[in-house]
Amino acid sequence: MASSSSVALNSKIYYNRITHSVPDKIPLSFSRHISVSFLESFTRRVFSNELRCRGVGVVKASSTGIIEPKVVDDRTNVGEKGMVLRVGLICGGPSAERGISLNSARSVLDHIQGDDLQVSCYYIDCNLKAYAISSAQVYSNTPADFDFKLEILAQGFQSLSDFVEHLSTSVDIVFPVIHGRFGEDGGIQEILEKANIPFVGTQSSECRKAFDKYDASLELDKLGFVTVPSFPVQGSELDETELAMWFTRNHLDTELGKVVVKPTRAGSSIGVSVAYGVTDSLRKAKELISEGIDDKVLIEIFLEGGSEFTAIVLDVGSGSDCQPVALLPTEVELQSHGSVDLSEKDAIFNYRRKYLPTQQVAYHTPPRFPEDVIRNIREGASFLFQTLGLRDFARIDGWFLPHSAHSSDSGNKFGTSQLGTIVFTDINLISGMEQTSFLFQQASKVGFSHSNILRTIIRRACSRFPNLWRYNIVSTSFGRSISSQVNEAFPKHQDVQKIFVIFGGDTSERQVSLMSGTNVWLNLNAFDDLDVIPCLLAPTSGNSSHLNSDKTESEASSRIVWSLPYSVVLRHTTEEVLDACIEAIEPVRAALTSHLRSQVMESIMKGLKKHDWFRGFDISDELPKRYTLDQWIKQAKKVEATVFIAVHGGIGEDGTLQSLLEAEGVSYTGTGIEASKICMDKVATSLALQHLADHGVLTIKKDVRRKEDLLKIPLHDIWHDLTSKLQCETLCIKPARDGCSTGVARLCCDKDLMVYIKALESSLPRIPPYSFSKAHGMIEMPIPPPELLIFEPFIETDDIVVSSQSSDENAYNLLWKGNSRWVEVTVGVVGKRGSMHSLTPSITVKETGDILSLEEKFQGGTGINLTPPPISIISDGALEKCKQRIELIANTLHLEGFSRIDAFINVDSGEVLIIEVNTIPGMTPSTVLIHQALVEQPPMYPQRFFRTLLDLASERSV
Repeated sequence: MASSSSVALNSKIYYNRITHSVPDKIPLSFSRHISVSFLESFTRRVFSNELRCRGVGVVKASSTGIIEPKVVDDRTNVGEKGMVLRVGLICGGPSAERGISLNSARSVLDHIQGDDLQVSCYYIDCNLKAYAISSAQVYSNTPADFDFKLEILAQGFQSLSDFVEHLSTSVDIVFPVIHGRFGEDGGIQEILEKANIPFVGTQSSECRKAFDKYDASLELDKLGFVTVPSFPVQGSELDETELAMWFTRNHLDTELGKVVVKPTRAGSSIGVSVAYGVTDSLRKAKELISEGIDDKVLIEIFLEGGSEFTAIVLDVGSGSDCQPVALLPTEVELQSHGSVDLSEKDAIFNYRRKYLPTQQVAYHTPPRFPEDVIRNIREGASFLFQTLGLRDFARIDGWFLPHSAHSSDSGNKFGTSQLGTIVFTDINLISGMEQTSFLFQQASKVGFSHSNILRTIIRRACSRFPNLWRYNIVSTSFGRSISSQVNEAFPKHQDVQKIFVIFGGDTSERQVSLMSGTNVWLNLNAFDDLDVIPCLLAPTSGNSSHLNSDKTESEASSRIVWSLPYSVVLRHTTEEVLDACIEAIEPVRAALTSHLRSQVMESIMKGLKKHDWFRGFDISDELPKRYTLDQWIKQAKKVEATVFIAVHGGIGEDGTLQSLLEAEGVSYTGTGIEASKICMDKVATSLALQHLADHGVLTIKKDVRRKEDLLKIPLHDIWHDLTSKLQCETLCIKPARDGCSTGVARLCCDKDLMVYIKALESSLPRIPPYSFSKAHGMIEMPIPPPELLIFEPFIETDDIVVSSQSSDENAYNLLWKGNSRWVEVTVGVVGKRGSMHSLTPSITVKETGDILSLEEKFQGGTGINLTPPPISIISDGALEKCKQRIELIANTLHLEGFSRIDAFINVDSGEVLIIEVNTIPGMTPSTVLIHQALVEQPPMYPQRFFRTLLDLASERSV
């Protein structure tokens, strides 16, 4: 196979066969092997758009063939009060937490840009190679997506020295958002210090001391703090005798003593596990070392009966004067639901629980501790911040142990009292900054919006550098955009328009709905003519999504909706949001929170009031409000609000909510009642489109069965009947009326069907990986089980796979053979009814041999998205025909506003085989719709994209 000589990455295409649903008719195509340069064709389609996104002036080709844009120094763009501050945002890094770093970078980028502050984005890959990337590329969904596109869409630097030299002339201050190694261990800081480049955060020497958990523990002990007894394991030094003696000294059974094993220099979440006894502890320590997570491992006593907490500390001083203020700490409560296995009984606050939607953890801000304990936590965290020489902001984790054994052993050490013991365990120099992180949760509790807290941190850092005093960036007011460009693009209304963003619901997609709604709410907040109010559609004890439409509508009006204050929205699950609402309105709890909030705000103002750039707090102290859905809709009508619907599945997508809103004359985003009903029903969707076969739109044969029939009839008979009728050997099963991924499975034999039916019968919330004869990931199931299920045949399509296995560490192979000539795409459609516009389709690929993880599903989308598809796979002509047929589908179904269409397309003819239509598609920070909007001309960044969708709602006649 040929490899590209004009770009740095290798490019190979081969065929990897998988099966998908069979269309009613598929034109036979000549099977051939394609050998082309993917990267060259991909570059031709996207590079001109990337240049527009980056503000690039001159484009040149380097001696290696890498296209190197020259970034324009826009120093003449001056704000009202001074020059524009140039901020270099650096993300990525070698740590396993780099996916979180990308989320942090997206969030920071969304909230700090303005007329007075210009952001340039940079990425460090796992090999510590630096790249200048466009702000558009920050919205790529995963580390794999970043790495794959780097060599064609980014300016690579030959060395870190070249990178630093570039920074010294291109930015005024650096904001590192690299979590773990190279970001928090002093690596990036040392490089910047040597070049005298200002940066946000702690200096390198202090980073090194605080990042190493063992060294930090020794330092805390010297300072008079209670510490957790620990035993370090370094490299190959695995002395079982010494460890056994340590177990004995700490009154632990050498066979069963419970301990925590964790890396000393890998952040606060990676590689943390529970072990029992000396042998198990050494085995797990050895695994961490052999896996390359760290060469130094810490074994600690497991703290029983305590509560974990975390506290953000903000430096509100000026220049070299450090004035730390701890915000309201958060209590981390680990929960178990139903039966739990041993691993759940040993639950710890690890990476998965910290960053993914899960009902296994709940947060309480402030903690449910005695007030004296909360005060001591804040005082201790602030003292540590100052004594350890930290700067700007940090997160400090620890435990509160009521009446702990440590109380009697710790003498007069800090944090010991009759109430219990406070133990500080982890210092995070660069706290996570994704949309719902602890930084924003705690900051919003004391009056800071996302933009306000981030700009305050940057401005505080600038005060240490006299040459940056001339820059007059200000903290922003909530609901008021700093960027004149945002508001100039959308003329201001005479009055502020109320927007209700609703999310949540009952379905298995409710957590994605929360992410979508939160993202929409935060992006629309940028517009000063909008008053955007987030609202939770609370779950019910049952589930109305499978009832008949008349009953669903009558019951839906009594559903509960909560109007949410800013801080309550910032949670990982809808269950957390609901619990936070109930907790917030409890009188004693509300009074305590208000009292503590006032204390913290007073301390903050003592430091910030002297600065003219600080414009005050911008989040008011409000309580959530409870409505029935009917009352909520009437309230929307009263204030003339437009409803932005972000409820995936259920009543949000089946026409029920749309019908209730239309009945009261309330405008809303997205598709109307009848089209929503049709698209929610996969059979009805196929029937509505089957007459378009002569126009190149194909549908899939379907056989609908009732759940109760599947439970009665012998499995062998069902399997034989289905495969005979559908004329296939492999089936696809999916609920007739649910979201795009819920309950969808591939069945290769009657035993697979048995597994699926048992899951229905037992009302399982999910089917574990590897339950079927073919490898698969976790399958989320609808609860309660659907009454109707669809069976479809699978067909073979061409899977596109990216392989990173190469002797060149920076080389990737695109593997695609192209035998069947069909590939799977997803594409957004936007516009008015009857004139919908197709965005550019995306092809989703996967890395060789990988099954998509929860991290990829929830944190950054899935796999690698090729937007637009490479010319080497789909010609311009076929792509244009595909978009025309997508628009035909949208207009035939009477879609309006926006939707997403999933389909297979023939790469030669542009024929479209429809899979399904999602009228409320995912709108998370890295959703594929954002990628497609950025390919439009001109590019639509998230704020503009969501505003466009909102404005389409106001043009609808209700």
